[in-house]
Amino acid sequence: MRKSLLHTPEGVRDIYGREYAYKLWIEQRLHDTIHLYGYEDIQTPTFEFFDVYSREIGTKPSNQLYKFFDKEGNTLSLRPDFTPSCARCAAKYFMDETKPIRLTYCGNTFTNASELQGKLKEVTQLGAELMMDASVEADAEMLSMVIEAMKSCGFTDFQITVGEVEYFKGICAQAGLSEEVERSLRDYISAKNYFGAQELLEEQKVRRDYARVILRLADTVLGANALAEAKQLVGNERSLLAIERLEKLYEVLKKYGTEKYVAFDLGLLSKYNYYTGVIFKGYTYGVGDAVVTGGRYDRLLSYFGKQAPAIGFVFVVDDLMEALSRQKRLPKLSEEGVKLYYERDTFDEMLQEAQKLRRARTKVTLLPKEEL
Repeated sequence: MRKSLLHTPEGVRDIYGREYAYKLWIEQRLHDTIHLYGYEDIQTPTFEFFDVYSREIGTKPSNQLYKFFDKEGNTLSLRPDFTPSCARCAAKYFMDETKPIRLTYCGNTFTNASELQGKLKEVTQLGAELMMDASVEADAEMLSMVIEAMKSCGFTDFQITVGEVEYFKGICAQAGLSEEVERSLRDYISAKNYFGAQELLEEQKVRRDYARVILRLADTVLGANALAEAKQLVGNERSLLAIERLEKLYEVLKKYGTEKYVAFDLGLLSKYNYYTGVIFKGYTYGVGDAVVTGGRYDRLLSYFGKQAPAIGFVFVVDDLMEALSRQKRLPKLSEEGVKLYYERDTFDEMLQEAQKLRRARTKVTLLPKEEL
């Protein structure tokens, strides 16, 4: 036997025993919380046609997808992200629906990237999508659901950072930046690379007052009381409406009682191009990246033929488990069930007892007495 066959490829791993029990516990806590808000379960395929995740739709770059062909010659892809799949389902099964659609899901996603620096290429994601509702109340529901779900898992120290894509896009449009330059600038701002953004703006000869506002996005996280100041810095309607949206959102969050977990970052941008408005990420101690991401994607469903606003989020369950472990907040899972030991002449008796207990929904492990 080749010893190399015992090892998994880079970026994937086995999960078993107590660790897997913790993972299932986290999934159940998240799932139960989302269900309390009226969301229904959906299961989408592990792979789809490649075009579902195309560059035009705005998901991961093509070179980060696991691609393969079926026997008919179609190009297929393992899902890197649930949102496009859910959008396709909504367009297919709810084309004529005009009332809000609430969906939740759990499954594995796959990213074929070499620069993940020790991160997994296969992770479990659990999330929710709210479609056919463009209101700020829908935004608040999603954020509050994220907060309550994290609390249900035992988190107490965490923060949800909220931004608004249209604030950034409004400034870029006012400054006359091309789509290509805007994309490069978005990458710098998202990485909080102040000097990279500054150099790009100087190359493009952007007006100093516009550049000053853009550069503030690279290094500023705001409290709710600073939104009014951010409004004073811009003069275009697109950016002003974005700030007003965040102000209204904060007022609704106060009604939920979840506002204390929220901060604002107008430089919060995503590598996913399908986000159109409110965007957010959740952080906690113990992991270096966001454990939950989400936002509004009001144009994504149109790629599948349905004009519908939508907002969603996704938890990375593996990162939540790592954070809880490092924070020493994983619960003590009870050792449910009983163990029955048999000898050669008592097997029939112990088997009958085990079957009786199992019919009563008690977990029973039947073991030979020699293992004592």
